[in-house]
Amino acid sequence: MASTPRPFSRFEWMIAWRYLRAKRAEGGVSVMTWISLIGVMLAVFALVVTLAVRSGFRAEFVDTIVGANAHITVSYASEPNEFGQQSRVISDYAEASQRISAVEGVTRAAPLVRGQVLATHEQRNTFGDVFGISPADLRSIPNIGAPEVAVGDVADFGAAGVAIGSGVAQRLGLSLGDQITITSRNGASSPMGRSARVSAYPVVYIFQSGSYQTDLSRIYLPLDQAQLFFNRDGVVDEIEVMIEDPENLDPLIVPVFQAGGERALVQTWRDYAGNYLRALTVEDNVMFVIMSVLVLVASMNIISGLIMLVKNKGRDIGILRTMGLSEGSILRIFFICGAGIGTLGTLLGVILGVLFVTYIDPIFAAVNYFSGGGVWDPSVRGIYDLPAKLEWDDVVSSVALSLGLSWIVTIFPARRAARMNPVEALRYE
Repeated sequence: MASTPRPFSRFEWMIAWRYLRAKRAEGGVSVMTWISLIGVMLAVFALVVTLAVRSGFRAEFVDTIVGANAHITVSYASEPNEFGQQSRVISDYAEASQRISAVEGVTRAAPLVRGQVLATHEQRNTFGDVFGISPADLRSIPNIGAPEVAVGDVADFGAAGVAIGSGVAQRLGLSLGDQITITSRNGASSPMGRSARVSAYPVVYIFQSGSYQTDLSRIYLPLDQAQLFFNRDGVVDEIEVMIEDPENLDPLIVPVFQAGGERALVQTWRDYAGNYLRALTVEDNVMFVIMSVLVLVASMNIISGLIMLVKNKGRDIGILRTMGLSEGSILRIFFICGAGIGTLGTLLGVILGVLFVTYIDPIFAAVNYFSGGGVWDPSVRGIYDLPAKLEWDDVVSSVALSLGLSWIVTIFPARRAARMNPVEALRYE
């Protein structure tokens, strides 16, 4: 009694390979094979690149926020001052900063004076956000004290002058040593009302934080100068708290709140960026679904090719069945044909996608050059470059999705071939 061959035997792979490379004159569908292969490859390539850009954009967005802004902001609730007016200033900011700095996981707590001004220089003007901060605290802000692009020395900030964002400098036409004039409507009180306050400061440091909106409006003054300019003598508006792990700040909210005191109000970077992050999450999910449909459509080409192959190879199937091959062997032969196309296309798509993501900067620079520039507008997208971050979880997801779809859709035409009646297949031969 002849033994039953084991599944996926060598002869099954050999027959499948011959069918895949057979020319049309031999009953093959080599052109359809190439179309299916290229379709799967391009779909997986697009999926890998899309997921990498998605991950890179989120990482870059979060980095520009936590690298140039407070991770946790501590302010105080309003209470009547000595004149009976509601005030939210912090008078014991030195002690409060020390208490907050002592919380485990907090790297620093910096007192801030904040205000909005009109900045001018040689008939040009723009609105700006002024941050009054000590020189030591400014140098400790990652994307401000040590940015990728900067002009001047951050050590000169303080007695020598002020620091401004690159967008402010560009709008006002400022360079190092120029005077920036800032105007605030909250000046000194008089019988005629509150007058505007105007002061000029030399620019000693110009930074590019990575966030277009930050660079477009941010102006840093020394803390004592900001207190004088905004009538904050001996007080500050808030305390800027930086922590070790900005992505995992939930465990620190309560300890920081308790260290701030009974009037403390706590706000995290997620509170003012949460809506945008949620929008990114929704966009990510929708994009993944769309790209999954693209992979599914590409996999459908495999079905078309296999159906044509089964039709053209009907006589061969009948001969193989009369020679003793089981339905399982026929099913596996055509499954190998379809799964092989899907597997090879997936592998090539992943390789092409990884290479594209690795060299995305020079590729994008070339596209920008040949298109005449202006492809990426930082004023719309908020960051200066197209980011891409290759996460291996995304690569694995892409591979699993493509292989799963291509293998599953292959089963249906393979079953059709396996169930073909050999008598019917050979009737007209």
